Amino acid sequence: MKKLISWLDDRTGMNGLLHEVLFERIPGGARWRYVWGSTLSFCFVVQILTGLVLWMAYSPSSATAWESVYYIQNEMTGGWLLRGLHHYTAQAMHVLLVLHLLQVVVDGAYKAPREVNYWFGLVLLFLTLGLGLTGYLLPWDQKGYGATKVATSLAGIVPVVGPSIQKLIVGGSDYGHHTLTRFFALHAGVLPGLMIAAIVAHVALFRKHGITAKQPYRKPDANFWPDQVLMDGVACLAVTGAVLYFTVKHHGAELYAPADATQPFNAARPEWYFLFLFEFLKLHVLTDLFGHHGEFVGAILVPGVVCGVLAVMPFLAKWRLGHRFNLGFLAVLLVSATLLTVRSIRSDADNPGFQAAMAQAQAQSERIGALIRANGGIPPGGAGTLLRDDPATAGPRLFAQHCAGCHRYDGHDGLGMVSKDLPSAPDLKGFGSREWLAGFLEAGQITNHAYYGGTRFREGKMVKYVTTKLPKLHAGKPSALEAMVAAVSAEAGLPGQREKEAKDGAWIEQGRTHVRETFACTDCHAFRKPDEEASAPELTGWGSREWILAITTDPGHARFYGKRNDRMPAFGKEGRLTPKESGLITDWIRGDVAPDRVAASVK
Repeated sequence: MKKLISWLDDRTGMNGLLHEVLFERIPGGARWRYVWGSTLSFCFVVQILTGLVLWMAYSPSSATAWESVYYIQNEMTGGWLLRGLHHYTAQAMHVLLVLHLLQVVVDGAYKAPREVNYWFGLVLLFLTLGLGLTGYLLPWDQKGYGATKVATSLAGIVPVVGPSIQKLIVGGSDYGHHTLTRFFALHAGVLPGLMIAAIVAHVALFRKHGITAKQPYRKPDANFWPDQVLMDGVACLAVTGAVLYFTVKHHGAELYAPADATQPFNAARPEWYFLFLFEFLKLHVLTDLFGHHGEFVGAILVPGVVCGVLAVMPFLAKWRLGHRFNLGFLAVLLVSATLLTVRSIRSDADNPGFQAAMAQAQAQSERIGALIRANGGIPPGGAGTLLRDDPATAGPRLFAQHCAGCHRYDGHDGLGMVSKDLPSAPDLKGFGSREWLAGFLEAGQITNHAYYGGTRFREGKMVKYVTTKLPKLHAGKPSALEAMVAAVSAEAGLPGQREKEAKDGAWIEQGRTHVRETFACTDCHAFRKPDEEASAPELTGWGSREWILAITTDPGHARFYGKRNDRMPAFGKEGRLTPKESGLITDWIRGDVAPDRVAASVK
């Protein structure tokens, strides 16, 4: 072994290099404040190693990116661990860079003759931010896609050349395949290469000028080995522990549903280290002072001035009070960024629209996993195919778009948004169920806004029947009413009631007799046989998939409301909804959303 080491040293001079590195003199001895550079180097190495392994399983195209990340996260051995390490180490780098910048400025290590080394540090800071921005899009999920659109749209604000710059970044007029491939090339090739070059230059200049230690020295000079190496190692272990904690806690990094350019993502926000700028642009003072130029001032001019001040700090330090000014400027900058970030987080916490969008995004991310498992894998058309054909995902979105102008679903628009306006049509949560129908037949409920309260039927025959005649008919016979409700509700064939209805077969049959005889429902409604004289919507198949599809196609049909239809559009007859869209809304309302059924329909 000694001969081998001696041979390598003779050919490479490695012993001399190692001695020069380990036995570098540290004025004033080892200190914890010097660990930031080593922890950043450690994090960058982790990023390179985990990134290379992730690259081997990643497929950079808009048709395969999400699917390959899903494979890494859920199928590849240790894939979730690699993703988590890569993701959270990147987050740690942003924090460590700020701490390193603070340490450099506080110690005065940016002053002459170290100006160029300080500038390389700023370059590394901006390259790290660029790596974060480009990496956030690569999973091609809805959250990363939306966040990237928010961040890159700032480029379009630049006067004259802004739209061209944005088009160059995006790779066209809209975000798609070329955007992803450009960001991947930057993230995996260009930016790491520039970062390695900047680190080499930064370290070389650092070694040229040495450590800037505060005077007077608290301890005698010492070598880098062993004291500083030990401190650096402990700091790197602490960073590793924090990264592993978040990785294990979240089982890797989050992965939302696949990006869908046709659907808005109302929870789109930049990553946390850009939140302060996002919130700054929302301040009314910008528009109050600068009018329609406020966005340019906030997104381009102010950040440009801040970066300019950071760059000229070494020259400002030559002024008698320059160093104090630089410290005060950094303090104000960090406090402002922190307050704006906290304000943004609190604002989102109090924003019902944002919370509803995030809840929907979380539900979709869980739903896509269930659909893939039920399908036995991702279909050839991609994971997005499963979501587009999924009533649990597409149903509420279509309901909010086409139905929520009049109806509600459990008091909201289907996506969690609650309107201040009262609904003008019944709430459709649980429509067709025993509970829904029992509430409808209560004298105290039929005229509230969950049922007929917002319709012109609130003065009609059905309301009069429920409020005056029905209480007399079932007085002393509550079981008869319950049987009748069960019988009519059984017409819907709801998935959630099948087991219950299988047990209640005889009781339901009694209820059908009560429909015709005890409660005389067939005086107005057709039930289980044709009735040309019926004057109200038929109860045969009431609430079933076929019944709902038929009434949404043409509610003015004689089978339903005829000429008495109250403003409900003929969605199918007028071409407002395709048969597939109507089916998705219907299945969602009925709760017929089992993942295996959806997967079977895709196949």
